Parts: sequence; structure tokens; C-alpha cells
Amino acid sequence: MKRLNKQKVSRLMAYILRHSPEEFGLKPDERGFVLLDELVRALKTAYPDVDGEFILEIVKNDPKGRYEIKDGKIRARYGHSYPVSLDHGEDMESRVLYHGTPRRNLKSILREGLKPMKRQFVHLTTSRSEALETGRRHGRNVVLLIIDADCLRRKGLKIYRAGKNVRLVEKVPPECITINEK
Repeated sequence: MKRLNKQKVSRLMAYILRHSPEEFGLKPDERGFVLLDELVRALKTAYPDVDGEFILEIVKNDPKGRYEIKDGKIRARYGHSYPVSLDHGEDMESRVLYHGTPRRNLKSILREGLKPMKRQFVHLTTSRSEALETGRRHGRNVVLLIIDADCLRRKGLKIYRAGKNVRLVEKVPPECITINEK
């Protein structure tokens, strides 16, 4: 049996659960959950050796807590480009959050703030290094944005816990953003 690559399988899982379940014959419920067995069947189209245990191992060891399993169903906890009713708890403790972005985006961000673009929410993190790592996926010249969480709350925006360090917010107004040039 050929050894499965966890990272590649996880990427396909994220794509299916976040963006295109119907492409793989899946119909998520309103909260984004699909039956774990159905996801395994969908993944087998690309990775015939995948089984439920392998998926459980990916979920258990995912450093960002991307996935959630409940009652034999699985979903991505964040990152959806289709409408999903998420039920994450509110983060009332964080004071500073981070967002990494290519420098080329800075001018429009400082003018318009951070928007969810093709997703439901803006993704922030409690980790500087994760923010920079995420920003580098979109370009090498990355700027670290520091987000004032209390500023978001004063503007009536709720911050949701979506993963171990991932936080979601509807938008980030420019006045809640400062730039870390270090």
C-alpha cells in the first residue's frame, strides 16, 4: 500500500469542505457538516487508500484546528466560500490579533480595512508567526497587521474562535489596524 501524504489529503479535505462539496457529490447541512463516511468516499476518488482512521488522524493532529467532527459528521471550522451558519463561541479575551498580507495590498487595506473577499469572514490569528506564514502564501513581501480587538468590539463587531489560534470577524475597519514594520 502506497504511503498517503497527510498534507495533500488535508488540502483536498479543506477544498472540499470549504469551497466545493457539491463538486464531490456532497451536500453539507446548514452548519457545513457532511457525513464522515461520505467525505472518505469523496477523498477516495483522488486517494484510494484513504480511510476514516486516516481522516481522524489528520483532524486530531491539525495544528490550526481546521476541522471539527461531531456525531459522525465533519466540517471545516472556517474558510468557507459558500454560506454556512457557524456556531463558534465569541472571543472576549483577546486584545491583539494579527493578519499577514502582501505589501501590495496595504494601500487599499489602510483605506478600506480588511474584507472577507470571497469568504464569509476575515481570518485573524492570535499568533504573529501564523499571520506571517499565511501572508507569505500570497507573496514574499509581507506586512504584519496588528488588529486592536477592543476597537473591533467598540464598533460592534464580534470576534469568533474558529480554531486553535484562528479568529473570525465580519470585517476590520482601517482605524482598528496598525502596521508592524519590523
